[in-house]
Amino acid sequence: MTVAAPVDNPPQARLREDAMGRLHWHGDDGQWCGPVTPVRAFPIQAPHGEVALVGTHGHEVAYLATLDGLSADDRALLLQHLQRHAFLPRITRLVEVSSFATPSTWTVDTDRGRTRFVLKGEEDIRRIAPGVLLVQDAYGVQYLIRDPHTLDHHSRRLLDRFM
Repeated sequence: MTVAAPVDNPPQARLREDAMGRLHWHGDDGQWCGPVTPVRAFPIQAPHGEVALVGTHGHEVAYLATLDGLSADDRALLLQHLQRHAFLPRITRLVEVSSFATPSTWTVDTDRGRTRFVLKGEEDIRRIAPGVLLVQDAYGVQYLIRDPHTLDHHSRRLLDRFM
């Protein structure tokens, strides 16, 4: 198994979308390969950083250490596909919690709208970095709280009951 070498500055590298909306990569070897799926290397700590392009068999086709070497059109297309495949809503406000014992139903506002989910246990709230929490609901959907201290007073009070 060979691993693709990092592409620090891919001047001739290009991306295109086929008729089915799948992304294809034109590598330094002059060949088109695809479809590929873009995957962020560090989606929480560095969401605008390194990206791997993964082929249909799960193998890395290319690794982009930076997106600066891509043209504006290629970068926009890549970011569009990343947005399509990434689902990590960010909690902006805790509206209500059904109970301070788990399991409990949480109603929250996120950057994608209001939602309700069931928190099975307090262990489903994890601190993954300084000032970053990851909340997982009963179905495995994860929600991000980027900086709990920036939440409003009511939200912080509700969250503190579970921490």
